[in-house]
Amino acid sequence: MKQLLLIVSLFFTLGASVIAQDGDDEKKNPGGRVEALKIAYITQKLNLSPDEAQKFWPIYNKYAAEIRKVKVDGRLNKENEIDIEEKLLTIRKKYNTEFAKAISPEKVNAFFKAEKDFGTVLQKELMERRQQRQEKKNSQ
Repeated sequence: MKQLLLIVSLFFTLGASVIAQDGDDEKKNPGGRVEALKIAYITQKLNLSPDEAQKFWPIYNKYAAEIRKVKVDGRLNKENEIDIEEKLLTIRKKYNTEFAKAISPEKVNAFFKAEKDFGTVLQKELMERRQQRQEKKNSQ
């Protein structure tokens, strides 16, 4: 877990320096950095062979686009949270079958777990950073 936090912290640090150099890209695609971190996290957790990766990532890209669309549309249309979650579950069930064509059922399960775990790791990292900023602000 500590190694994982180190990797996430490293990506945040590297990502911040890249964004500082080219802030326009972040304005065009604010979720791009987080998505890159998520892909790195999933890659590490799944330990895909080159053949598996070649089959998995195009399916993942379609999956991620559908998930993103449901979330954005749900927010824009002020949909009920339960309805959004139901749509997301339907997409996950659909892609469970699609992912199984590219990787083993065990890795499919590991993917969904890693995706969930990433959110937790990301949230923890953000809370720690906020706390550090607040402590720094209070000490000045």
